[in-house]
Amino acid sequence: MNEKNLTLDSPLAPVPAEGRRRRRGTGGIRIRDVAKLAGVAPITVSRVINAPESVSADTLRRVREAIDRTGYVPNMLAGGLASNSTRFIAAVVPTIAAPVFQKTWEALTETFAEGGYHLTFGQTGYGGGREDQLLEAVIARRPDGIVLTGVTHSPLSRRRLLAAAIPVVEIWDLTPTPIDMLVGFSHVNVGAAVAEYLHAKGRRRIAVITAGDERARRRATGFTVAATRLGIATALAPELPIFLAPAAGTLGDGRRALGGLLSRHPEIDGVFCSSDMIALGALIEAQARGIPVPGKLAVVGYGDLNFAGDTFPSLTTVSVDGPAIGRLAAGRIIDRVLGRSVAGPVVDIGFSIIERKSG
Repeated sequence: MNEKNLTLDSPLAPVPAEGRRRRRGTGGIRIRDVAKLAGVAPITVSRVINAPESVSADTLRRVREAIDRTGYVPNMLAGGLASNSTRFIAAVVPTIAAPVFQKTWEALTETFAEGGYHLTFGQTGYGGGREDQLLEAVIARRPDGIVLTGVTHSPLSRRRLLAAAIPVVEIWDLTPTPIDMLVGFSHVNVGAAVAEYLHAKGRRRIAVITAGDERARRRATGFTVAATRLGIATALAPELPIFLAPAAGTLGDGRRALGGLLSRHPEIDGVFCSSDMIALGALIEAQARGIPVPGKLAVVGYGDLNFAGDTFPSLTTVSVDGPAIGRLAAGRIIDRVLGRSVAGPVVDIGFSIIERKSG
C-alpha cells in the first residue's frame, strides 16, 4: 500500500492473498496502519479505542472511519503472550443443538484436541444477526483459527476477517469466493438432486416444506428450479407449493405444514422436507390422515439423522458426511497455523440420497 498517498477518500488496497494465508500477526492490519490512514499517531488510535472521551470529536471520527475502512479489530491479547500462538480456535455456528450438525462439531472438537488446540463455540442463531458482534469479539482475542458455518457474511465481517489475517475455514456450504478456505457442499445441488430423484420415481405433483434459514431456502430454490426444468411445476401450478416453517423446524412444523399443503393441494404426491425432523412430522401427519406412504405420497428428508432408518416407513433422505467436514476443516487450520501447505482451499464434500421406504 502506498502510505504517502493513502487517504480516507482513496480506495483501500486489499490485503495480498499470501498475507491472508500466513499465520496470525504476520500479515494483518495493525494499529499503525489505521494511524497512517487517519493521519494520527498510533497512540491516538489506542486512545480512541480505550478512552474515546480523551480525544476530540474530529479525531474520533477520523480514526473510527479508518477502523471501519480497514476492518481493524484491536488485539486484546497484544503484549500478553510469550508466543505467537494462542492454541485457541473459535467456531461460529448457528446453534450447537441442531442434530444435523452434531457429528461435525464432535469431529472438530476431537481433531483440534488431538492437535493440542482448544475449541470454543459461539452461537449466532439461524438468522445470523449476531455474527458481526460475535466475530468482533472473537477476532479481538486473536485465535489461531476461525471456523464459520455458511458463506454469507456481512461486508464488515469479511473486511475484519481479511484484515486480521487469521486462518478461516467456512463449512457446510459452497461458494467460488471463500474468505480463505472452505469445506462444504452445494445446497442448491441438493435440492435439484431430490427433484430429479422424485421425478425418476414417477412423482409429478411435488412440493417442498422448508425452514426459513438461508441454506434451507437455497435447497428449496434448487428443488423448484429443477422441478420446473423437468416440467413438474407446470403440471401442478405455475409455481410449486412451498411451505415455510420457522428455522430450524420441528416435528410439529412438519405436521402442520403437510396438513396445510394438502388442504390447498390434495393432489400432491411427493414432498421434500428441509430436515429429517420436519419429514418425520410429515410422515406422522400422513399416517394420521390415512395417506399411504409411499403409495400415494413420497416423503424425502435431509440430514440422515440417527432415527431416519427406524421411522415407519423408513425415511428416504439426503446424507452429508458431517464428520469428514469437521476433520478436514480442523486439519486445514492446523496445517495453516503450522506453516504447512494446504492442497486446494475449496473442498466439495458432496452428498448422497439414501433411498429407503418413504419415497
